[in-house]
Amino acid sequence: MIVTRFAPSPTGYLHIGGLRTALFSYLWAKKNNGKFLLRIEDTDKARNSVEAANAILEAFQWLGLAHEGEITYQSQRDEIYAQYIKQLLDEGKAYKCYMSKEELSELRETQMANKQRTMYDGRYRDFNDTPPEGVEPVIRIKAPQSGTIIVKDGVKGDVSFQALDILDDFVIARADGSPTYNFVVAIDDHLMGVNQVIRGDDHLSNTPKQIVVYEALGFEIPSFYHVPMIHNHEGKKLSKRDGATDVMAYKEMGYLPQALLNFLVRLGWSHGDQEIFSMDEMMELFNPEDINKSASIYNTEKLDWLNAHYIKNSSNSTLAELLSDYDIVLTSHDKKEIILDILKDRAKTLKELGFLIQEILQTPTSYDEKALKKAFKSDSVEILNAFGAKISASSELHLPSDYHALMEEVVSEMQISFGKIGQPLRIALLGKLSGPGLDSIMAILGKQETMLRIANAITFQA
Repeated sequence: MIVTRFAPSPTGYLHIGGLRTALFSYLWAKKNNGKFLLRIEDTDKARNSVEAANAILEAFQWLGLAHEGEITYQSQRDEIYAQYIKQLLDEGKAYKCYMSKEELSELRETQMANKQRTMYDGRYRDFNDTPPEGVEPVIRIKAPQSGTIIVKDGVKGDVSFQALDILDDFVIARADGSPTYNFVVAIDDHLMGVNQVIRGDDHLSNTPKQIVVYEALGFEIPSFYHVPMIHNHEGKKLSKRDGATDVMAYKEMGYLPQALLNFLVRLGWSHGDQEIFSMDEMMELFNPEDINKSASIYNTEKLDWLNAHYIKNSSNSTLAELLSDYDIVLTSHDKKEIILDILKDRAKTLKELGFLIQEILQTPTSYDEKALKKAFKSDSVEILNAFGAKISASSELHLPSDYHALMEEVVSEMQISFGKIGQPLRIALLGKLSGPGLDSIMAILGKQETMLRIANAITFQA
């Protein structure tokens, strides 16, 4: 059975790159009827945040990425890590290092002065003398001092590391007894049964150390897939300005979860020329071995295009529910269907859709000056008065076609072009010249509100 995991550190929000890693891991497990697990790597007690951990869980809930079983919290597993530290010490595979911070700093300064790689020199590797007083030791693992460590990677192929070039006897437990990242990651992945690790390639340099831990403890090494980073258009690391922001900020901006997931799955993975993927299609088609070897480029225009597609193809009842998060109350509105039918093709985000709805439902309090000069001619007030009188005299006004018929009557009787009534009427209804069909707007507003807005515009022009 394939078992994957997502293991964020709760020191900040869940960002877009982390979400993509989680999505890839989720899809690969689900495709193979495996398990997708969630682990919170909260061993850094000084930087951890309960709020950040809760925000990660909130994002998962919004996106519908359900994990199997209980969440594993590393901060609750100190006893487990201590047992494995003791095991390595007892087996002679790890040792206590009494090197002081001052000695370590002096060693690094000397190495830098000699243009050498800064690394621990192993002075306590085979130490049998009396330990120095006043120094709480760290625990170091005995890393190989020669040979090659090969990371078998499903994205990058075999990646070779020379042990002498990248490894020293690295610390697996600090002086206060707290374990270090590369040590606990290997233990947790083993104990959780994780056998497929999909993560960003910024972790590739950690992998040789984790392999050292796996081998020292006799654990089976999982399959690795190191995913290239997401870059901006300039080929640089994604910043907040480019989109590397809190995943929940995408909800606030009005993106649908299915659009965001569809967007992310295409950042570094493809299936022919297909752009639109349902979750079922993602699970059926995704394979981490098809992930691109080069970095992917974040494209806001593509995300907006996808989001517009999902808005357009959502049911009106679904959109009405979603819009409630943006203080747009449509679920019980009697013109909900007309409102959403004429507007959902025009919006890239739910927030934008909400703004377009408010533009119709809220009576204009001002009018665009340039639009007024362009739309209101010498006969515009006369035309609007004539149209308002027809509305007042009509008892059957419900559908857009009812209002359109009255507009045609005015055009015919006054022998004017449609623009002569259309432009000043649009200003009266919306305060500007752009917007959806006038007949639909009036059907949404109803007879009384339409007459009120016409009267307001006439008064403003008087």
